[in-house]
Amino acid sequence: MKELYGKALLVDPALTKSTAFTREERQRYGLRGLLPYDVASINKQIDRVLGSMRCKSTAIEKYIFLNALLERNQRLFYRTMIDHIEEIMPLVYTPTVGEACKEFAHIFRKPQGFYITPEDRGEIATILRNWPEEDIRVIVVTDGERILGLGDLGANGMGIPIGKVALYVACAGIHPAQCMPIMLDVGTNNIAIREDPLYLGYPYPRISGDAYRTLVDEFVKAVQSRFPNALIQFEDFLTPHAFEFLDKYGGQVRCFNDDIQGTAAVTLAGIYTSCRITGKKFADLNIMFLGTGSAAGGTAELIVDAFRAAGISKPEAQKRLWFIDRKGLVTAANENIKPRIKPFAQKHPACSFVDAIGEIKPDVLIGATGVAGTFTEAIVRKMAAVNEHPVIIALSNPTSHTECTAEQAYQWSDGRVIFASGSPFDAVRYGNQLFKPAQGNNAYIFPGIGLGIYASSARLVTQTMFLAAAEVLANTVTQQEISTGAVYPALTRVREVSHAIAVAVCRVAVQEGLTDSSLPEDLPGCVKTLMYEPNY
Repeated sequence: MKELYGKALLVDPALTKSTAFTREERQRYGLRGLLPYDVASINKQIDRVLGSMRCKSTAIEKYIFLNALLERNQRLFYRTMIDHIEEIMPLVYTPTVGEACKEFAHIFRKPQGFYITPEDRGEIATILRNWPEEDIRVIVVTDGERILGLGDLGANGMGIPIGKVALYVACAGIHPAQCMPIMLDVGTNNIAIREDPLYLGYPYPRISGDAYRTLVDEFVKAVQSRFPNALIQFEDFLTPHAFEFLDKYGGQVRCFNDDIQGTAAVTLAGIYTSCRITGKKFADLNIMFLGTGSAAGGTAELIVDAFRAAGISKPEAQKRLWFIDRKGLVTAANENIKPRIKPFAQKHPACSFVDAIGEIKPDVLIGATGVAGTFTEAIVRKMAAVNEHPVIIALSNPTSHTECTAEQAYQWSDGRVIFASGSPFDAVRYGNQLFKPAQGNNAYIFPGIGLGIYASSARLVTQTMFLAAAEVLANTVTQQEISTGAVYPALTRVREVSHAIAVAVCRVAVQEGLTDSSLPEDLPGCVKTLMYEPNY
């Protein structure tokens, strides 16, 4: 690759060191006179970044600032994010990314990622060659139809793949040049967005049916041709499409759906950890879901696999899982049950949500509704009445859509709840104890899965890999963390977790015959060498 000099080097986001270029480098690369006198360390630059960022009064202003830093100095952005991940991740991804997506067209500064529209039909493989990088290992793709709990945001949903790519880099060390965010911009049925004069997307109603499916199919095939080593992560597709594409492509190419499988694995890990607090055996649990979408359905299916691994038959495992929808308990007598939920429709009289808790006495309650406040005081108190330590996992994000807040969960359970959430919450003091509930963040799972697929060259992504990831994640939680009410490790250890998950994924890939590679003698060391460290 041709070396850059002078201003071209200074403004290249992947290569610049800005004020950290040494005297010798300034001489060699024609930078003398283009920089102020001081040669700053990366740590001094980080201090300057944090000072400027913390002066911003709102999260969205901080998001814009950080995105501009990424566009300006890639290594500085990722070093800052890694070293201050607890502060930066909520700004780069949930909950702030939800607001960023809603405002995407209004805060747009510089093109990022790759866009495919219906007008590109028949030419997707050709236009993919416009992407400047060759060795793509991870693609995060969305069609923007079900962004978080916000619904159809069209091309504004590009903020999600951009954010997920940042997490792949920061949390698992996959090199930025090997990651690619993609928007399948097939239109939007959100009229307000479509008629926004600043909207940047395909300004028509969503295509559907065969026109939609054949475009997705062409995209998947084009990726195999252009980037044969790439893993495809499907993100924020409408539930029926999410399951449809996972079923169709999961056995053909390297792909997974984070809303289904990533959420399932992080939730399962939280349940495993909760058993260390309650003293209950995982195989004895009854688990109830509020919501019947992709997150709930995918989590239920993975839990069934986990129960089977614990020696329980599939029919018996399915009987341990219960679902609540808008009408109350989902029973075998219900009509129009979603296909993935039907195996969990129990033979039980119809009843309300709160009555179902009283009758079934679930050990764990999982919310995946996208609707704020659905875990009411009556619900939490009923869970606390039937459990000494009720386990409540409120998965929905952003924060404005969570089923209940951490403070509500602790207050309404008299401080006895084991609480986790999809959105971050501050520590809660109840009585003499300070609880620090950890966020059930998919960032604990999908980056390590991606790194493991990369390291092993596995041809497919399997449920066994997600089961292994959940076990690894649960096993990394320390007793000290548990004592503060956390069922997940500190976010500061996420790269350690991703590395351990990647190692486990490599072992599964070999065991399941999904790779032609054999395990090296020092597998952890080999995986470690693949992890990008953003330093000068």
